[in-house]
Amino acid sequence: MPAVPSWIIEPIWDQFQALIPPIADTHPLGCHNPRIRDRIVFDKLVQVLVFGAAYAKIADSTCSATTIRTRRDEWITAGVFDQLEQLCLTAYDRVVGLDLENVTVDGCLVKAPCGGEAAGKSPVERGKLGTKRSAMTDASGIPIGCVIAPANRNDSPLLRPTLERLGRFDQGMGVGLPDRITVHLDAGYDSAKTRDLLDELGCTGVISQKGFPLQAGARWVVERTHSWHTRGFKKLQTCTERRTRVIAAFIALANAIIIIRRLIRIAWTTHRWDTRPSKRP
Repeated sequence: MPAVPSWIIEPIWDQFQALIPPIADTHPLGCHNPRIRDRIVFDKLVQVLVFGAAYAKIADSTCSATTIRTRRDEWITAGVFDQLEQLCLTAYDRVVGLDLENVTVDGCLVKAPCGGEAAGKSPVERGKLGTKRSAMTDASGIPIGCVIAPANRNDSPLLRPTLERLGRFDQGMGVGLPDRITVHLDAGYDSAKTRDLLDELGCTGVISQKGFPLQAGARWVVERTHSWHTRGFKKLQTCTERRTRVIAAFIALANAIIIIRRLIRIAWTTHRWDTRPSKRP
């Protein structure tokens, strides 16, 4: 059974392949072993992301664990994962449209048993190591930004770097930001510091008040996105990577899959194309 259906992964691979920089053969004799095909390594990385298995468990006769990790690091250095996520967001905006007038920010705690750069004592796991993801979505729950931090960091200090991820839409993506943005937050952000930050950035805040019953409002979409991350991608449910750049790469790949899945599901009723699924996904 494939990790991701072909109608999702094939368009992602087509774009991913176009972003991979050419490799120069620097061997002095030109007699090294043939390079493993990029598609094989890409499929292995998708399996690692979805199933959460170790690289050694995914490796087989076609590709070793060392090759998977080495090629992954090459693509991270080249910025392939970040570019892929941005292109998916641009495609979604052109076909469906991103609703950036209302954005939602919230944190999500996950276990990090291997420790690393983004690990800290989790306040909800009796001090065990964990990682926090401060995620931002548009009004329909499309992930548009994420900041990684240790689990013992509060949500409020992560709000500024998370909202600064909106700057990617003004840097050549062709999307653009609305004149006024409303930020929906839970009670963990209910402070004068948060309101001052929103005023500084020119945003309007809709913040749940502390000491009152749960006030979901329009904030529920980010909770659903957290569920997409943790239930659909075991690698994000239990973070076993030790380096922040690797975690960010897997999150970008997961976001690309989520965005394309939503794009195809919505466009199924309005567009026609050669590889369109016979039934609405």
